Amino acid sequence: MTDVLEHGQLFIGGRLVDPMGQDTIEVISPHTEQVIGRVPHAAREDVDRAVAAAREAFDSGPWPRMSLEERIEAVTRIKDAIAVRHEEIARLVSSQNGSPYSWSVLAQALGAMMVWDTAITVAREFAYEEHRAGVLGPILVRREPVGVVAAVVPWNVPQFVAGAKLAPALLTGCTVILKPSPESPLDAYLLAEIAAEAGLPEGVLSILPADREVSEYLVGHPGVDKVSFTGSVAAGKRVMEVASRNLTRITLELGGKSAAVILPDADLDAAVAGIMPNAWMNNGQACVAQTRILAPRAHYDEIAERFAAAASALVVGDPLDPATQVGPLVARRQQQRSFDYIAVGQEEGAKVLTGGGRPEGLETGWYVEPTLFGEVANTMRVAREEIFGPVVCLLPYEDEAQAVAIANDSDYGLSGSVWTADVDRGIEVARRVRTGTYNVNTFSLDMRGPFGGFKSSGLGREFGPEGFCEYLEHKTIHLPADFRGEG
Repeated sequence: MTDVLEHGQLFIGGRLVDPMGQDTIEVISPHTEQVIGRVPHAAREDVDRAVAAAREAFDSGPWPRMSLEERIEAVTRIKDAIAVRHEEIARLVSSQNGSPYSWSVLAQALGAMMVWDTAITVAREFAYEEHRAGVLGPILVRREPVGVVAAVVPWNVPQFVAGAKLAPALLTGCTVILKPSPESPLDAYLLAEIAAEAGLPEGVLSILPADREVSEYLVGHPGVDKVSFTGSVAAGKRVMEVASRNLTRITLELGGKSAAVILPDADLDAAVAGIMPNAWMNNGQACVAQTRILAPRAHYDEIAERFAAAASALVVGDPLDPATQVGPLVARRQQQRSFDYIAVGQEEGAKVLTGGGRPEGLETGWYVEPTLFGEVANTMRVAREEIFGPVVCLLPYEDEAQAVAIANDSDYGLSGSVWTADVDRGIEVARRVRTGTYNVNTFSLDMRGPFGGFKSSGLGREFGPEGFCEYLEHKTIHLPADFRGEG
């Protein structure tokens, strides 16, 4: 019998309170298909309470008026607690969404800790005020907190994305309502516990698990100044539409269909080893996953053979087993989505090089075999649409110009990589591919640099000083012509 983690209250304004509604969210294990947790489903009245608390805390409370160092001290306590409890966080996230535990330790937990840690460093270096010599006289340019933030996070990397939004928002002096996904609300309660112990003032943080309808109510709430959303393109468009009614500021981090370009001079051993974990990353449930692999036609058969062998050797199984490399998908609908795309790819003429079905011996759980399609044309749906499952496409190209053209022939522009013996040549390719982040002979997501997308992959940026600016308003103060001070 599976133990069920029960939460009966909501975290509003820094404390646990009874919900206004009666609905609950059941959290289902993607491995056992059994209920592993229950939490209250926030109602609209709970949103009103959370926004009112955040509004009061921002307009009249101490948090925005504290010194930067005081806010850093509180946020550092959150970061340190995440580091101490990283194994607990990793297990909880893996239990909810199927991420392999070994990957969860690095990305879901320690990665989240790094997000908070780097944000603290950026906060200390950031210029919140600067004097400029204006055309008509001296000016003072200030950057002030935007206000009440609605942070809507997805189920695939909940702690990492929560940190990407909460850390800069809190450090700049904003107050926040965090809206976790109904598939993965349990780790949000752990974060609430950590935040309460860190001593955030009343009203600064609320956490409201809810479905799309209540999320839309939060996004459209007139008391919200800023929405930061990570999710699908369709949902992002809806967020943009609803938020626009109040001219609410928005940041959107959406989907991807990133291309890993293998140039003819690449070391194939290094390219395969470097691309593999980032093509099937998090069971394929990652917006930055390198799901289109572009191979030169002259070496296509060898590259196809190498990737097919590597994909078929991936260990699939219980996400809490440290040996697992690919776990189950988060929900039955995601499993069926992958199977549907596998069928579509075959109908379009792509060839399944490995995978394509349910793994043998895993009749329970939302599992899909790591699947590699060969002979894929970039016009096919499997090459153009984000599948968000362990399904990867291998596309041939004739020359470098065509490889760049294929990489750019996408509605998305989030990530990508190039693999070559000539790093300078790789940098030139990187300059020509229209994505928000790019990699040369590696794969990384560095929190000191801006992260976000071109085209349908989103608006705005997270991480680095650019990410801080998403939670700030710019103000110009005009000073008298004879002003000579700096304060």
